[in-house]
Amino acid sequence: MGKQYTFDELLRKSASYCSKSEHCISEVITKLNRWEANETDSKKIIKKLVDDDFINEKRYAEAFVRDKFRFNKWGKIKIMMALRRKEVENDLIADALEQIDEEEYREILVALLKSKQKSIKYKSEYEKEGKLFRFAQGRGFESDLIEQVLRSI
Repeated sequence: MGKQYTFDELLRKSASYCSKSEHCISEVITKLNRWEANETDSKKIIKKLVDDDFINEKRYAEAFVRDKFRFNKWGKIKIMMALRRKEVENDLIADALEQIDEEEYREILVALLKSKQKSIKYKSEYEKEGKLFRFAQGRGFESDLIEQVLRSI
């Protein structure tokens, strides 16, 4: 068992954690559990952090979508699933995903597939397309878009 923190210490630690980068409620709850906060204190702390705008699920979802798309080059499906695992509400997820520019989204998929095409080994065009399709699906891109892009490259 670790150090026992007072309510004020837990609140300060949580506020500090949230001020360093965007976090969602489920991440803060995980931290509070690690610091062995009781459920009553955790609920009060979460409410205070939300009221004081340290935690903002809408802002978090938008930042998460932006980062995972731009830096990790994830597709919408993978981003959506990751946000659902973090217990972000579906309407916030949908709104955040709409921030992605469709043209940029398609361009990233084209670039990913062209780059991947250089590194895979294949015996037939069919095998190549299958490998590229599975790769793009693993990145979370939608099947219909993958098919369109594969036909164009």
